[in-house]
Amino acid sequence: MFWVYVLRNPEGRIYIGQTDDLDKRLSEHNDPLNTRSKFTKRYPGPWFVIYHETFTARLEALARERALKSGQGRAWLRREILPKK
Repeated sequence: MFWVYVLRNPEGRIYIGQTDDLDKRLSEHNDPLNTRSKFTKRYPGPWFVIYHETFTARLEALARERALKSGQGRAWLRREILPKK
């Protein structure tokens, strides 16, 4: 099983990624000694999963991650997933 996930920190920063172990990956993002994600290391946590999707193949997850990182994907996230202000 593979996950595409969207994280958010208290400042409202968004991170989009994919993994085969969501719990472990979230723990890595919130680890102050995090060396795997340069993005989440730069911004204060804690990071929370605000959205995720599951896939049976990594290629599907990678394709969805790329789609969410596109302009249309980010617009969809703002419209459908992120809370309205």
